[in-house]
Amino acid sequence: MGGDGSGRFHTTHWSLIAALPKRADQTLDGRSQEALKHLCETYWQPLYAFARYSGWSAEDAQDQTQAFLAKVVEDSGLGGATPERGRFRSYLLGAMKHFMANTREHAKAKKRGGGHRFVHGDVAEIESGLSVASQPGTAAEVDLAFDRTWAQQTTSAALDQLKREWSDRGKSDQFEILHPSLTSEIPDRPVVADRLGMTENALNVTIHRLRQRYAALVREAVSRTVADEGDIEDELRYLVGVLRGKS
Repeated sequence: MGGDGSGRFHTTHWSLIAALPKRADQTLDGRSQEALKHLCETYWQPLYAFARYSGWSAEDAQDQTQAFLAKVVEDSGLGGATPERGRFRSYLLGAMKHFMANTREHAKAKKRGGGHRFVHGDVAEIESGLSVASQPGTAAEVDLAFDRTWAQQTTSAALDQLKREWSDRGKSDQFEILHPSLTSEIPDRPVVADRLGMTENALNVTIHRLRQRYAALVREAVSRTVADEGDIEDELRYLVGVLRGKS
């Protein structure tokens, strides 16, 4: 079933790539622009982390990530990218490795993309979350850096969406108090219930629903990264394992 419970399997990142023009001289339509925007927002941080753990400086990692994503635009997709090639994140990482192995002209990176700028956000903040050693990591370590950042990005986006939903319902204050329950138990539930003007039973129900919705949003996000609905559970288990440091 799709993440929204409708029985419809969600649009995947594979199908977003398929929506791009097939020739580089074709103009990106609205759907294609949205596809690229979504893909770039989703994957630039994992790609950047991969470049950093591969031994690139912060500036060069930004350039390489920008150049790679720009190439996706210039080539109208990812070349031979098809759902049969497996999980999208794995294929994208392989494409990034190939790109980095074949381009060393950093000065050209910023000039690519026809005015498109994909590396965005607070790079300093992202850097603070990385533990980049003075020497490049092993192949396994740099791959894991990509996957870990992907997992963090996926769960962070789900949390942001959940926050917006509660804000739209006028329950921002309640969300701020209860969202820690998504990753740990809230101590002194009777005290929290009293603070929120709830019975303890009502609080328990609210926390349960909050967790259910968060899990649904994460599942929905993961469903977009696979071509086969049967792979969703495996990807969810992998995501959890990566975040818990068990992969």
